[in-house]
Amino acid sequence: MPLLRIVPDDTHFDFMRFRRISFPISALLSIVALVAFFTLGLNFGIDFKGGTLLEVRYPGNTLNIGEVRSKLESLELGEVQIQEIGGDGEVLIRVAQQPGGEQAQQVVVGKVRAALGEGVEYRRIEVVGPRVSQELLSYGIVGLMLAVFCILIYLWFRFEWQFALGASIANFHDIVLTIGFMAIFQIDFDLTSVAALLTILGYSLNDTIVIYDRIREMLRRYKKMPTDELLNQSINSTLSRSVITHVTVTLALLALVLFGGRAIHSFSVTMMFGVVLVGTYTSIFIASPLLIYLGVSTRTMAEKETKSANPKAERVAP
Repeated sequence: MPLLRIVPDDTHFDFMRFRRISFPISALLSIVALVAFFTLGLNFGIDFKGGTLLEVRYPGNTLNIGEVRSKLESLELGEVQIQEIGGDGEVLIRVAQQPGGEQAQQVVVGKVRAALGEGVEYRRIEVVGPRVSQELLSYGIVGLMLAVFCILIYLWFRFEWQFALGASIANFHDIVLTIGFMAIFQIDFDLTSVAALLTILGYSLNDTIVIYDRIREMLRRYKKMPTDELLNQSINSTLSRSVITHVTVTLALLALVLFGGRAIHSFSVTMMFGVVLVGTYTSIFIASPLLIYLGVSTRTMAEKETKSANPKAERVAP
């Protein structure tokens, strides 16, 4: 039975030719994303704005998420998030912070109790204040910065510094465009969005490392091949793997976007944009061509190998 070939094994696409187009486009999109972030701002969710949290358990099989959502939305309390947790009729309800201080939040609890009626068990009731929300936001930002820093350090030891810097710039490009996308379309930015950004970092880095590893392998094998041609061959040799991986991830994320519901809407939409659109594009058209401008070439690799083989050899001035 013949194998299914989504991409032929002997492709010869000239990806490096598009770097004079992809770099200006990426620069323009990054500027737009930064302007949107500083002008429109992010649409922070309850996790970062504060609000009231209730953990409710429905006995037996009486839980109906749609019915609960309609009851709470009729109260007109602003943003309300409802998330089913576990499989025992438990649901987590988050209500946006109301103006009026602590007393207003207690009024919210009373309204929710009245709307849900009798027969439900309240396992937890908490009021998340602005201070706690700011701490969560700070921890999320620190987590993202720490992830990028650790990636830079790891790549610095795993590859040469040019590869580490190129991958870090590509990852920063992914984060900037994704945050700009969330600012423009005012997608809820909550803890699940932070998880999505971290996942995008890891996924994009994985794809970039696969290409970088093939580039380094070919740099050692072909000492006289032009750098543009070598980069093109490296990308083409991993293209089949990249396409299959991205198609699989796209189908999974598309199912989350269509059927995942409102509880993970911000996560799934952010992942769809960051992984499928930005991450795939960045690995091929940004991360790889960057190596040319960072000085990676077959000549420099040959010089490094010569120096490592003859560490005591004197450099001869030209």
